[in-house]
Amino acid sequence: MADVNAFETKHFVEAALLASPEPLSIDQLQRVASARPGAGETPKSEVREALKALTEDYEGRGIELLEVASGFRIQVRSEMGRELVALFEERPPRYSRAFFETLALIAYRQPITRGEIEDVRGVAVSSNIIRNMMEREWIRIVGHRDVPGKPAMFGTTKAFLDYFNLKSLDDLPSLAELTDIESLRIQLDLPTVDDGTGSSADAPVEASDDEVVEETEADAAEAPAEDTGGEEDAEEAPVARREHG
Repeated sequence: MADVNAFETKHFVEAALLASPEPLSIDQLQRVASARPGAGETPKSEVREALKALTEDYEGRGIELLEVASGFRIQVRSEMGRELVALFEERPPRYSRAFFETLALIAYRQPITRGEIEDVRGVAVSSNIIRNMMEREWIRIVGHRDVPGKPAMFGTTKAFLDYFNLKSLDDLPSLAELTDIESLRIQLDLPTVDDGTGSSADAPVEASDDEVVEETEADAAEAPAEDTGGEEDAEEAPVARREHG
């Protein structure tokens, strides 16, 4: 009887993961499995066995069971995803170098302020870049630096980890493995960085504003909500050391 229950639990867990728009944790899977009519309390060990069995079932197939920060999900393998582009009318996102460098600094040096990012990069950070990262829920304000102006400090979120197929920040490539932004892109299996020349092989010719990552440093004219300074120069120019919220 236990084998029959385990078999049914595996199928139920698979169905639950396919039906859910978000990753599910073991606690969530146990809760929904236990809510089945006549199922009784489903032990976590049985859920774990179901997940292990599904992982083995998907070996060598075009889909995989992956654990990320928020839980488990069933997804298309990344190498297969590139072959399925023709199924979708949407163009893949295009990442500007400024977007990528800003995100990498937040991921590796968090908590970090906008001013500290600008000190490292030597140019003003586009408000659009920060806003779009927050709209995607990849970053959040984790506190305020105890210096004049109390600038906001940014850190990454579970949504960031989920998007990049990471369980924790410890799964980020070590800085020793990275030589430049391109090596980070390859490690995280992301689209080609757009250098602004339009020469990127797998980037669309043009991206609209709501495709998020087309921003350039020329957008820096919009001041952040907590910035106490005046309007910034719209050009990508070196900046003096300062703190931004």
